[in-house]
Amino acid sequence: MKRILTALPVYNEESHLRDVLPQVQKYAQDVLVVNDGSKDRTGEILKTIPGIKVLTHAKNAGYGAALVSAFSYAMEHGYDAVVTIDCDGQHQPALIPEMAQALFANDDNPDEPNIDIISGSRYLKAFNGDSIPPEQRRAINVQITRQLNQLLGYRLTDTFCGFKAYRVSALKGFKITVFGYAMPLQFWIQAAHLGTTIQEFPVPLIYLDEKRSFGGSLDDAKIRMAHYQDVIQQELTAIEDGSRFADSVSCR
Repeated sequence: MKRILTALPVYNEESHLRDVLPQVQKYAQDVLVVNDGSKDRTGEILKTIPGIKVLTHAKNAGYGAALVSAFSYAMEHGYDAVVTIDCDGQHQPALIPEMAQALFANDDNPDEPNIDIISGSRYLKAFNGDSIPPEQRRAINVQITRQLNQLLGYRLTDTFCGFKAYRVSALKGFKITVFGYAMPLQFWIQAAHLGTTIQEFPVPLIYLDEKRSFGGSLDDAKIRMAHYQDVIQQELTAIEDGSRFADSVSCR
């Protein structure tokens, strides 16, 4: 039986924890919450929820940093897969088992390559009750997705969805150094370089808080897009000149 870890990066999620975590526990084997330096009552509430594991960053290090901590935990504790899901109520925990199962769907078929990443897509299929995404966020997602597809030869439809399943053995090749919200861009570029096998998985499009903050200047769409472009260019350059994987290659 495959060992599956479900990980939730959280930052100031006191209003969602008691609703989301019990739902996640219904569908997950083991649940890890990475408390990324929350300043509200998140830490206190997590202590009252039984049956979960908690990692705490003393200071807010960023969404990408929380994912790296989850990946490292999965590797260190011998899990076969890690499913990442946000804690803001915008993902459906009931899809966790199906997503994890899809990750290993080809394992017994010698004619098909193993799948390394199942990536949730909010734009692969329409669901009843789908939200209308905030215009600027959707526009940036479309532009970045198109750009990465052209650069890397992908056929992705959603590069920013946080609902994913990862084969832990495949994560060992990554060297993540971008710890904020742009981390997925670095991840996709490294995935292409490492020959990672990716399959998208349709998930509902749900926006419960259209004004949710990226933090600081990144709330400005133009600044956020410029930052994303910097990350893409820097990662492409680091891979091209050989500096990204010159030393030990690790996701930690």
